[in-house]
Order: sequence, then C-alpha cells, then structure tokens
Amino acid sequence: MNATLIAVALSLVSAGAYAAAAVAQSRLAGRTEPSTGVLRLLGRGAWWSAVGLNAGGALLHVAALNYGPLTLVQPLGALTLVAAVPLGARAAGRRVGRVEWRGTVLTLLGLGALLLTAGGSAPHETLTLPEALGVGAATMAVVAGLSRPGARPGLRHAAASGITSGVASALTQTLTVAVTDHSGGPLFSWRLLTVALLVSAFAMGGLLLSQRAYRGGLGAPLAVVTLANPVAAAAIGLALLGERLRGGPLSLALALLGTAAAVRGVVLLSRAQARAGTTPGEAAPAPADPVRSRVVIGSPRRTDGTPLGAEPLTVRAGGRTHP
Repeated sequence: MNATLIAVALSLVSAGAYAAAAVAQSRLAGRTEPSTGVLRLLGRGAWWSAVGLNAGGALLHVAALNYGPLTLVQPLGALTLVAAVPLGARAAGRRVGRVEWRGTVLTLLGLGALLLTAGGSAPHETLTLPEALGVGAATMAVVAGLSRPGARPGLRHAAASGITSGVASALTQTLTVAVTDHSGGPLFSWRLLTVALLVSAFAMGGLLLSQRAYRGGLGAPLAVVTLANPVAAAAIGLALLGERLRGGPLSLALALLGTAAAVRGVVLLSRAQARAGTTPGEAAPAPADPVRSRVVIGSPRRTDGTPLGAEPLTVRAGGRTHP
C-alpha cells in the first residue's frame, strides 16, 4: 500500500480516538471543581479512560508520522473536531445541527485541498540536538506566557495545549525516523534520549493543559487546540525538516484556500458546540424556583393556652408582611 494512504488511514483512526478523549475530558472537567489538583485526577477512573484514549490516538499518530510528513499528517488532526461533533451530540442526547453540518463540510473540503498540496514522500530528515533544544526552549517560553493569569484562560490554555502537542509530534517524528533508520547509526544517543524526554514532557503537558482548557466547555477550546496543533508542527516541518508543498504558485493558492475553508469550518463547529451546551453529555441545571421563606409569628397566649388577639402573621421574603 502507498505510504501516503497508510498515513491518511492511521491519521483518521487517530483523530477518532482523540475526539472520544476530548469528549471524555470535557465531561470530566464539567464535574470537577476548578481547585482540584492533579493528584485527585489521578485517582479517578474517568481520567484514566481519557488518558487511555489519548494514548491510543498518540500511538496511531506516531505510526502515521512514520509514513507521512508533518504537512500531511498534522492537518488531518482537524478531523478530531469533526468526529467530536456527533460524539458530543450523542453524549448530550441531541441531534447534529445544520450549522455543525456546514462546519463539517467546510472542514472536510479544506482538508481535501490541503492533502492535494502536501508532500507525499515519507519523512527522512530529523532535528539535530541544538535544534531540538532550541524548539523545546522556545515552546516552554510560549507556554509560560500563555499560562499566566489573565482574560480568557480557557482559550489561552487551549492554545498552549495545541502548541505543545504539535511540537511533541514534530519531535516524535524525529524520534521515529531516527529509530527506524537503517543507516547503521547508534540506536541510543544523547540526542535521541533528549528528544524522548522532550516528547514525554510536552505530551503530558499538552494533556494537562487541555484538561484545564475544557473547564469552560468543549467547543471553542477544542477548536483552538485543533488549529494551533498543525500550525506549530507544520512550522517546524517547513522551517527545520525540509518539508515542502507540492506544485508551484497554483498549489500554494489552493493550500491557502483550503486553510481558509478549514478554519471557517472549525469556527462554525466551535460556535455550534458552544451554543449546544458547555459540557457534552450533561444537561444544564434548571434554574431553581424562588423559595419563599415563611416565618410564623404567633400571638401571645393566655395561661390556658388559647391565643390572645389576632391570627398568626406571615412574613414573606422581601420584607412585606401580610396577614
């Protein structure tokens, strides 16, 4: 089978696993207090279910990176949001809306255009140790800036999660290409050990950052993660790994149109999911009926126990007294 087809097939299954993990994380975040620490999350079965789905998606993603370049594999990650639409709707007990279908179609058309322009050859270049360290340092600086207290913490944590996950994918490709290379080089080296540690740190960091981002709902944060991930990975692939788009100016124009269509589709999907509910699978709590507090003030009683004077008074909340 063609290497490109294998990469696409693995990426599709990986996107489905990531989508299921995102829905599971969002539902867990909706049931978790903001002050809950990492250690408490580790004691919950729902957390480990999400971790298992993410791990399965990551393994499939790693396999896809062994057959296709970053510019091909990473844009397919946008299918995570497309798959999350029916999964989230089913968990919430509703149907997929018209706007969601429009967003899905635009996203698929945009991805199709990008696939026509992406390079189809298997990856062969890897990051050097200084390049890997430089990428890691720059990523940590960006994540530190996005994680500072401020407005829209969910979207900023989502951007940080997407960037760390995209960088982890780029570093993973270096690791897989170096390990599967049959040129006779050493299997274990300081470069591969450093890259492996960076991959582990950024993968776990991206998972924890996405968990924090989903506290405000799934739609907009997942859209930001979906867009930031391929941008970060493709930037590394084009700048440091020698990846190129196929074709000339016409191919570049098609790629730009595809990117615009995919971005528009992702925005429509995020808005539709944000309107559908903050947490898939959990109904919004109904507003509580106002409770009228009643204080009965009895009249003084005679020695024989019979009331003296008027009937009891009722004081309603709001300060108005009625007989």
